Amino acid sequence: MSDRKKALDMALKTIEKQFGKGSIMKLGERANQKIATVSTGSLALDIALGVGGYPRGRVVEIYGPESSGKTTVSLHAIAAAQKNGGTAAFIDAEHGVSCF
Repeated sequence: MSDRKKALDMALKTIEKQFGKGSIMKLGERANQKIATVSTGSLALDIALGVGGYPRGRVVEIYGPESSGKTTVSLHAIAAAQKNGGTAAFIDAEHGVSCF
């Protein structure tokens, strides 16, 4: 086994030890896992995401060009999570939401 392969294996084992089994996934290695999700409110977007919505308990980043609907999609996701008894946070990096 090459030094590079050994280093990679050691790094992967360290990550799995720290963050738990399943925290590292290799493309095409195994079938999709069933995970709990929160619907986006859009069937088309739920399907496009591949898991049926936003994964619960994970960080989701929504990005795109200005005025593309990022804030609207984000606030709908937060509403859906809260409607189902969850907790969500909105970090307004663009300073686009006015509370007044």
